[in-house]
Amino acid sequence: MSIKGDFIEFMVKSNVLIFGDFVAKSGRETPYMINTGNFQTAKQIATLGEYYADCIQSQLDLSVNVLFGPAYKGIPLAVASATALYNKYNRDISVTFNRKEKKDHGEGGQIIGYIPRNNDRIAIIEDVITAGTAVRESITLLNNTADVKITNLFVSVDRLERGLGNKSTIQELNDDYGIHTSAIVTIEDVLSYLHNREIDGKIVIDGLMKNKMEDYLNLYGVR
Repeated sequence: MSIKGDFIEFMVKSNVLIFGDFVAKSGRETPYMINTGNFQTAKQIATLGEYYADCIQSQLDLSVNVLFGPAYKGIPLAVASATALYNKYNRDISVTFNRKEKKDHGEGGQIIGYIPRNNDRIAIIEDVITAGTAVRESITLLNNTADVKITNLFVSVDRLERGLGNKSTIQELNDDYGIHTSAIVTIEDVLSYLHNREIDGKIVIDGLMKNKMEDYLNLYGVR
C-alpha cells in the first residue's frame, strides 16, 4: 500500500473521512467531509502527527521556526505535528495557536503558546482547504501580532476547489500572500483510491457516490 493509500484508509477507519450530505464552512453543499475532530485516541493523534511531520519535513524551509494551529481543530494538529517533528527529525519548533475570542483577563490576548515576534517565519497547520476563508483569517491575525512571514500551509486533504474567484484556493493564497500549500493527499487521490474499494467489509465509494463527487468537483473544482 502506498503512503497516500495508507493515510486515506487511516482517515476512513478513524471515521474522519465521511460521506453523505454536508455544508462546508464556505457554504458549499458537499458529498464528503474531513473531520479531524474524530481523531480521538493517543495512537490516532500520534499517527496523524507523523503523517504531517513527514509532509512538513519534505517541504518546509529549514528557516521556518513556528507552527500555527488555528482554533479549534488546528490546535491539536500543530501540537501533534511539532511533537512528531521533534521525535522523528530532531526539529525543535515553536507552537502557537489562537482563541476564537480575545481574552480580557489573566494573560489576556488572543494568541496562546509562543507569541510570534518580528521576522519569525510561520507555517499554518490546518485540516483541509476549501475556499481558504479560515486561512485568510489566520493570516490577518498573525500579521496583526507581529511583522512575520507566513511561508507555508500544510493540510491533510486538498479539496482541489476554487477560492473566492475562478482560480484555485491554493493559487489565490500563493498570489495574494506568497504562501506555498502542501497536502498529504488530494481529493482526487481519495476518489481514485477508494472507488469500489472495500474497507472493513464495506465499499466506501460506490458508483453513486463517485458520481456525486464528480458532479461536485465539476461545479466547484479546478480539475
